[in-house]
Amino acid sequence: MSSPVNSVTQAPETTEATATHPKTQAPAAKAQQSSTDTVQISTVAQTLTQEVRETRAQTAQEAAKGDNQAKRLLAKEAAAAQLRQK
Repeated sequence: MSSPVNSVTQAPETTEATATHPKTQAPAAKAQQSSTDTVQISTVAQTLTQEVRETRAQTAQEAAKGDNQAKRLLAKEAAAAQLRQK
């Protein structure tokens, strides 16, 4: 259930404070720019990301060089393609 609004008050303007004290605003802006977050991704996550971005041609090249994971992936893809054709 809602109730009617009887009166509305406006917030006081703050433009005067920022106009008269521009020096106090500048250091705060610089402090925000210099803060950075650092994220470290594990080796496993980096490897998985690389595998996901890998093209089919790259996978075929790796399989030809003896990469067992690439061979399994190509076999799975070939089996899935055969099922789609049926």
